[in-house]
Amino acid sequence: MIRGDRVFGAFMIVVALGYILSASSIPTSFMSDPVGPRIFPYMIAGVVILCSLVMVLKPDPDQDWPAGPMVLQLGLALAVLVAYAYAITPLGFLIPTTVAAGVLSWQIGGRPLRSAITGLGLAIGLFVLFRVILGLGLRGLPAGMGF
Repeated sequence: MIRGDRVFGAFMIVVALGYILSASSIPTSFMSDPVGPRIFPYMIAGVVILCSLVMVLKPDPDQDWPAGPMVLQLGLALAVLVAYAYAITPLGFLIPTTVAAGVLSWQIGGRPLRSAITGLGLAIGLFVLFRVILGLGLRGLPAGMGF
C-alpha cells in the first residue's frame, strides 16, 4: 500500500491547497474579529497538508484494503454522513446529529441503547457549545418547532 498512501497523500495536498485558495476569497466584514474569518479554514488545510505529507513521506508498507463486511460498514458510514449533510438544514442541528452520532457510535461497536444515548448526549453537548458558548446562530430544531 505504499503507492496508494502516497497517491492519496498527494491528492489530499492538492485538495487542501484548493481549500486554501477557496478560503482566501472569503470577504472580511468591517465588524469582524482581529483574526478574521479565514483563519479556521487555513488551520484545517494546514493540518490536512501536514497529515498528507506524513502519508507521502512515510507510507504504511503492509496495510491491506478492507474487504467483505468492512466495505459495507464503510459504505453505511459514508451514507450516514452524506444524509447528515443534507438533513441538517431542513431538520435543524439536534435531530440529524443525534441520529448520525448514534449510528456511527453503534457501528464502532456500541450497544444500540448506549449508542442512542451517546448520540443524544453528543448532539446536546455540541449544540450548547456552538449556540451558547460560541454564540453561533445554529437552529436546533426544524423551523417552527422551537429553538
